Amino acid sequence: MAKWTIEDAERLYRVKRWGGGYFEIGENGNLHVTPDPTNTDIRIDFKTVVEEIQQEGIQFPVVVRFHDILRSQVAQLNQTFRDAIKEAEYNGQYMGVYPIKVNQMREVVEEVVEAGEAFNYGLEAGSKAELLTVLSYNTNEESLTILNGYKDEEFMRLALLGRKLGRKIIVVVEKYSELIALVRISKELKIDPIIGLRSKMTVKGRGKWASSGGERAKFGLTIAEVINASNYLKEQGMLDCLKLLHFHIGSQITDIRSVKEAVSEGGRIYAELHRMGVGLEYIDVGGGLGIDYDGSQSTNDSSRNYSMQEYVADVVYGIKEVCDLEKVPHPNIVSESGRAITAHHSCVITPIVGEIRSSGSSLDSNKFETTEQENEHVLVKNMRSVSVQIDDPNENTQELFNDASQYKEQAVDAFKLRVVSLPELAKIETLYWDIMKKVQKRLRHVEFIPEELQELDYALSSQYLCNFSVFQSAADTWAIDQLLPIAPLTRMNEEPTVNCSLVDITCDSDGKIDQFIGDYGTTDFIPLHELKEDEDYYVGLFLTGAYQDVMGDMHNLFGRLNEVHIYSYDDDPEDFYIEEFVNGSSVNDVLSIMQYNPSLMAHNVKKLIDKRIASGDIKPREGVKWTDFYENCLDGYTYLKTPSKSNPQK
Repeated sequence: MAKWTIEDAERLYRVKRWGGGYFEIGENGNLHVTPDPTNTDIRIDFKTVVEEIQQEGIQFPVVVRFHDILRSQVAQLNQTFRDAIKEAEYNGQYMGVYPIKVNQMREVVEEVVEAGEAFNYGLEAGSKAELLTVLSYNTNEESLTILNGYKDEEFMRLALLGRKLGRKIIVVVEKYSELIALVRISKELKIDPIIGLRSKMTVKGRGKWASSGGERAKFGLTIAEVINASNYLKEQGMLDCLKLLHFHIGSQITDIRSVKEAVSEGGRIYAELHRMGVGLEYIDVGGGLGIDYDGSQSTNDSSRNYSMQEYVADVVYGIKEVCDLEKVPHPNIVSESGRAITAHHSCVITPIVGEIRSSGSSLDSNKFETTEQENEHVLVKNMRSVSVQIDDPNENTQELFNDASQYKEQAVDAFKLRVVSLPELAKIETLYWDIMKKVQKRLRHVEFIPEELQELDYALSSQYLCNFSVFQSAADTWAIDQLLPIAPLTRMNEEPTVNCSLVDITCDSDGKIDQFIGDYGTTDFIPLHELKEDEDYYVGLFLTGAYQDVMGDMHNLFGRLNEVHIYSYDDDPEDFYIEEFVNGSSVNDVLSIMQYNPSLMAHNVKKLIDKRIASGDIKPREGVKWTDFYENCLDGYTYLKTPSKSNPQK
């Protein structure tokens, strides 16, 4: 057999294809990170990151944030728009905003604001709590603050407070009644608002979120309502407050044709409103800039068939073409690209803490004895005969598979009828799975595999037990079948020999990941490396910075993960340093959220222990230790404690 190479690993895990220039497999087989693709001198070996996390005594699982990747994405999006505007001789500016719903973590918002300062890059809010956040953090008076979502009067008063503070806060009207309330409140407070209208589009996006656009979209005004809103503002002497036209056709747009169609339709609406005397200054193309989760560069739900450069060019040139044709001014362009900004910077790292083998993959030391004995049932003899035949390369693989499958089915029925004993059934099952493994090996060397036999790889695959919760850290994989790229952090210069799915430590059967990047779409398992007794094995769930960081629940009371914030540093021997460690949820934290009183719980348990001490069932010294143990567990991390195999003291 040919020697396994890094190129083979790349074909399997597609790291370069989904890595966005930030991740790739190093020659040593470890995952490497280039936080700033414009500076390839800085290259971080992920294994050294894991080792430093261990040395610092930080418990896994952890979220690792590469803040330089976040900054790089902010700069890349803004610079790409600036370059396209210059090349197209476009007369407007790019005034992008980051929608904080994608990831509202303070550290993320602070980093985006700081990185976007030079570009006057703003923020978008879609709820009252988010508005309170952006009022505090978006202090650049030249940048925009876009307010989407349904609004009550308090929301609008907060927006007008922002106007009073000199901010360019644009209230986007989602339904007509909001406009009536906004006009009334602004006149009451004597503060001129900046108003945007969100138009429902006939164009629909493509992908999981296509329903965000179209005539049955949740948000936005019909064309008739847009015209009526303009007329109403004119009647109220406030037409000059209407500055922005907004549209949005969905998140993670997979097909660039949807972008082109939406820009064309939105541009025409803008042009017609301008002809009607509406002095619009901005056109907001919404979100939707996708990322390539599976590396296929296709219209799959987890991919996109375009680059950031192509997306930007189609937006800029598309609007310019319509405006030039209609002879109206070029508006400033706003986009709300959150997924593309945040996804790459964050990943979840979890150790594999065990293997759950399939029936056919039991450890040799745990196999059932199958040696021949007197008076065996004929079904045992028949299965043993197939197990001998399978070693003969001249025997027909399909025929032997069919025979073994039939004997196994007959054995199960016979056991239910008390014809076959439990030990005999165990022998038959053990022989059957041994046969299936040999069939699987045979199939690796044939060109055509019958459909029925294609299921063997999955049937014989293992489950690797990961110390994390799918519901907390990868909610979309469970809720909407979102595909996240997964790869080991080390040993990719070795051939992976274990086909497996990933299961978490919750007590829920849905706590699993069994959809992975495949050669032709998705596959039920991922090849990983055999676990070693004296070596830790870590896998990463990547591109989790958008939504996954903030959408998790507390199923089984597993809380937020510990976080490690990484900054690159060229003068450091490892090219990075841990800038900050943020504690994840303690048991105290999650219990308090669920309205328990941990102090009272500790008090109650102490009383129970004291009773046992008084009755002589527990010695006083032992009772003190049990009390301390219970209280320490309340203060501890909600996930499993998994000491390092290579450094047991950690």
